[in-house]
Amino acid sequence: MQSTTSAEIGVQSIQSEAELFLARFAEETGMEEIAARRREVLAEITATGTYSHTREELIHGAKMAWRNANRCIGRLFWNRMHVFDERGAASEQEVFDALLRHLAFATNGGEIRPAITILPQAGEGRESFRIWNHQLLRYAGYESTAGIVGDPASVGFTRICERLGWRGEGTPFDLLPLAVQHGGKPPRLFEIPRTHALEVPLSHPDRDVFAGFSAKWYAVPVISDMLLEIGGIRYPAAPFNGWYMGTEIGSRNLGDEARYNLLPRVAVNLGLDTSSNATLWKDRALVELNAAVLHSYRLAGVTIVDHHTAAQQFSIFERNEEKAGRDVTGRWSWLIPPMSPSATSVFHKSYEDRIVSPQFIHQNPPYA
Repeated sequence: MQSTTSAEIGVQSIQSEAELFLARFAEETGMEEIAARRREVLAEITATGTYSHTREELIHGAKMAWRNANRCIGRLFWNRMHVFDERGAASEQEVFDALLRHLAFATNGGEIRPAITILPQAGEGRESFRIWNHQLLRYAGYESTAGIVGDPASVGFTRICERLGWRGEGTPFDLLPLAVQHGGKPPRLFEIPRTHALEVPLSHPDRDVFAGFSAKWYAVPVISDMLLEIGGIRYPAAPFNGWYMGTEIGSRNLGDEARYNLLPRVAVNLGLDTSSNATLWKDRALVELNAAVLHSYRLAGVTIVDHHTAAQQFSIFERNEEKAGRDVTGRWSWLIPPMSPSATSVFHKSYEDRIVSPQFIHQNPPYA
């Protein structure tokens, strides 16, 4: 009795995933020559162990991956995502140039546009790319005797960048360089031009809640460390963005104790009684911090959505998917906003946290 090798199992898995994807692709796009395309793909897998997507398959597959993203509340706009096909990139410089094009397109003067840049796939004899940054735009974090300056979530990666020769100014809001790796080579660092990194200075509409602290945040959240999987093919570098929901910045990035931890500062500047948790000073400070974020982005003309509107949009997405005959999967703990969740419809529903392909997959950092 012959045993099946791991290589054969891998080929069988890709064949199975490819067939499932092509069937869904044909159903959703009205593709008529699906039988011929299926034979072509299976023959390519048999000959090479892998296959390549057509441009149409890549574009629709990437949009499907956003639609299937269990942690994302902004999926209503999945079909509006612009896809940059950069599978032909052959060097770190070409990747960096592609990422700058992505940032320019997505930023759009503040009228944020959803986009994804897809770099070469992984596979037999292929040298793919990895982007070491969690997001294309992200602030550094420095350890000091007085504590951490900047973003505590970035301390480890900042240390890596410094070992590779980068030096920041040491402010709380230093933009990190991009670290692009090709194959097994050491990564190359690239400074992001200020022209491609729109930032929003933060202020409150009524009160000086920051009092001398020059708070700001960047306009576009481009996730850059996740793997995109479409029909069994893996793209280890496929940075993508939507736009911010206000609580992502106000409640999490700026409010979390493990991040910028601005709630005590805001509470003092508001004159709140912080002697006891029972005064709800944290809750009151959190609301005003989030109000400052929404006010500042709108003042700057940068797209942002509040969590109540985002929840309403997600309800529309659910209805659209039901009409299309598709189940909506989700991770409830991520879909509920981090402020006043019970005031949104998402809080009162349950979702199956089931993986559906195409999908975005978390990867361990290459420098871990």
